[in-house]
This record gives sequence, structure tokens and C-alpha cells, in this order.
Amino acid sequence: MNAENTPLGVGGNKVAIVTGGGSGLGFAIAQKFIGQGITTIIAGRDQEKLSKAKDELGDLCHAIPCDVSDLASIPAFVEEVLKQFGQIDILVNNAGINMKKDLTEVSDEEFQSILTTNVTAVFTMSREVVKHMLQKGSGNIINISSMAAQYGLPKVIAYSASKTAIDGMTRAMAVELSPKGIRVNAIAPGFIYSAMTEKALNSDPERKAKVFGRTPMGYMGQPEDIGEAAYFLASDAAKYITGVVLPVDGGNSIGF
Repeated sequence: MNAENTPLGVGGNKVAIVTGGGSGLGFAIAQKFIGQGITTIIAGRDQEKLSKAKDELGDLCHAIPCDVSDLASIPAFVEEVLKQFGQIDILVNNAGINMKKDLTEVSDEEFQSILTTNVTAVFTMSREVVKHMLQKGSGNIINISSMAAQYGLPKVIAYSASKTAIDGMTRAMAVELSPKGIRVNAIAPGFIYSAMTEKALNSDPERKAKVFGRTPMGYMGQPEDIGEAAYFLASDAAKYITGVVLPVDGGNSIGF
């Protein structure tokens, strides 16, 4: 490879992919990575949202559209990243969808749709990225789990099933891939502040009291808290950590 064709990212910079990186937790993770000098590709379905996020995140951010629910498009997306940047050091599987509905009202199609985006797409994206990581003998994968895999939550049956699957997949991937230089971990966010969560809790005082009553720290986390955890797990500070599901929840998962 001659110098003028050397892809971006080869050399000092690490290259990360953050799915669902245009907003919310994905945006906060991308922001932290970029602040640490990591070239970060944000992927998502909404081109407008991605472009707006890229403008805010700056030159180390690159937006490449990818609808992870379209499984057949994922290999081409990974190839495009490798073509442009030459390497993938970190993958954050953050993209996910939820649906709140009584169990008896959930159709097979709705259930399967959530599993496709939250589980199968994580597997497919990881499989394609791991093929590259195995060639270079190193890599880091971070999956985003949920409190819904730590304890039972009503009316989110498909989401709960999907995030429990993520925990199992994280451990299985870690056992298989860690001997080959690829660490795999997950983060289980608790109640993290957003305009949407604030509105939801303020409109349901009973639920709000329940949330804070079992959260020992007594307040909601910030998106940056998830960004910090993701950077820690991706960094050499966590070089002996693999296969963990790290709750970032103010103690919610162990609260009484």
C-alpha cells in the first residue's frame, strides 16, 4: 500500500464503529471516543440525524448510513468502513429498538422485529467485524444491554428477551474470542437522563417514586456516564476485563 492510498486511521489513531451513534447513548459514546482522539464512524438509519451529529462531533467523526435491521446490508457496510479507514479496533453495538405493550397484544411480527434489530443484527455486525479483528489479532467489542436483563420489567417482553440474549452472547463471544486477542464486554445502563425519560417519569409519579426508591444514588445518570464506561472498557485500563456485563445504574440493579 503506498502512502497516498493509506487509509485514514492507520497509525496512531484507533478506529471505532458506534451503531445508533446519531443520538442518545450512542452519541455520548461517540463524543467520548472522539474526545480521546479515536476516529469514530457513527452508523444509523436517519441520514439527517447522522449529518447533524457529525457536524456537532467534528472532524474525527464520520457518518455512514446503515440500517442494522437490514441484515444483508451489514457486510457491505463493514467493507466500506475497512475500505475508507483500513482498520476497525472498536465496535459498539448500541443500536436498538423497544416497544411497550401488554404481552397478549404483541404480535409475532413485532416480537421478531425487535429480536432482529436487538439480537440478530448485533450478531451479524459482530461476525463481520470479527473477521477483520481476527486477522490483526486484536479488537474490542462492547454490547449495550439493559436493566431489562437484570430484573423483570412489565410490558417489554420482546425487549427483555433481546437484552437477556445480549448478555449470553457477550459471555459466549468473550470465551471464544478473548484467546485470540478480542475482548468482549457489555454495559447495562440504568435510568439515564433524556428529555423522553424525564417526561415519562414526570407523567407517572408512581413509577418515578419506584425508580428512585430502588436507586441507592437517588438520581438518574447522564448519557456521559455511559460514554465514560464505554471508553474505559475499550481502553488499555480494562485490558484484563472480558465477558462482563457492567451495570451503570446508580445501584438500581442491586437496590431494594
